Amino acid sequence: MARPLEGIKVVEVAMWAFVPACGGILSDLGAEVIKVEPPSGDPLRGLDIGELGGRKRVDLSWESYNRGKRSITLDLKQEAGRAVLMKLAEDADVFLTNLLPPARRAMGIDAETIRARFPDIIYASGSATGPHGPDSAKGGYDAITFWARGGISSSVTSDGDAAPVGPPGPAFGDTLSGSMLAGAICAALTRRALHGEASVVDVSLLGTAMWSMQRFIAQATMDGVQRFPRPKDRVPYNVLSYTYRTADDRFVALCMLQADKYWPRFCEVAGRPDLAADPRFADAAARRDNARACFDEVAALFASKPLAEWRAILARQDGQWDVVQDVGEIQDDVQARANHLLQTVDYGDGTTIPLVAVPMMFDGQAMPARRSPELGDSSEAILASLGYDEEAIIDLKVQGVVF
Repeated sequence: MARPLEGIKVVEVAMWAFVPACGGILSDLGAEVIKVEPPSGDPLRGLDIGELGGRKRVDLSWESYNRGKRSITLDLKQEAGRAVLMKLAEDADVFLTNLLPPARRAMGIDAETIRARFPDIIYASGSATGPHGPDSAKGGYDAITFWARGGISSSVTSDGDAAPVGPPGPAFGDTLSGSMLAGAICAALTRRALHGEASVVDVSLLGTAMWSMQRFIAQATMDGVQRFPRPKDRVPYNVLSYTYRTADDRFVALCMLQADKYWPRFCEVAGRPDLAADPRFADAAARRDNARACFDEVAALFASKPLAEWRAILARQDGQWDVVQDVGEIQDDVQARANHLLQTVDYGDGTTIPLVAVPMMFDGQAMPARRSPELGDSSEAILASLGYDEEAIIDLKVQGVVF
């Protein structure tokens, strides 16, 4: 099956995680993504965070966000390096970057300059807080701009906690923002194909965080509230929309929003039909009026049985529920396996690593993930494809333009 973006060429001048994650998505969707790195490499390459059997260090962040790309090293501070970049852009569909605006202007790769030279190219950037306003030239990271400034950290921190809750994992906001940017680029490609108009696209960490938090932001704005309470001992109005601890210290998450529809059957399969018959808990209004008593009954019920029993019990009713899984369990999730959401990427030398698939399926098939590039592994081949002969390539290396 042909992948949906085959035939699309992307030139990526970006580093760290946000915009490279976008490039990784486009690559998995079939685009040719040429990653332009400085001679020292994208600094993300230095984050060694995993091992394979104690033998080889693996930059799992690097592998995740740079899958399937080709790498060329160019010193864009030199005119000769920028000349190569312009040749690369001549037949490119997308120019993708997250360099800060002052650096782009200094190198002559800002949107105005690139679009003036290549009016049909889509210029896509990932920014911290957006292209306008007093902070538009400042950088940012997901932990500070997405997670902290975007209101997420405050919203998941319980009242009275000693410090705000941090992100749940590396590049959490980066990967979500990269996904949003990839979607914007696909929309821009469609606009160009249908209307002949190329776009300048920007997605920000702050904007993506606000999109994710839009329900709370809209309500806080409308009601004049700074922060919604998050008490540690919260009692839910709907006891069928809560996360409960089991007898073996696991957790089950319920999300039965139509509580009256599911309450009688839940009580029956859980062995407590008396709860449904109790006038205090007969319907949603009664359960709300007696929230503490109802919650205590259900919490004690879940605490009386281990997770394995709850799996069997909840499978006999129609309400929505799931297990709170640890990340190490997801590799064995039957749905993750059936849909090829975790893939094994072969380096060709006996080394394999697991990578999560792009969560987009086409015609029932998951997009295959591929390995990331070594630093400058395609420099010579890309230069040759641009018309540079062997002598010219050697000259670029002597000048330090190409690594």
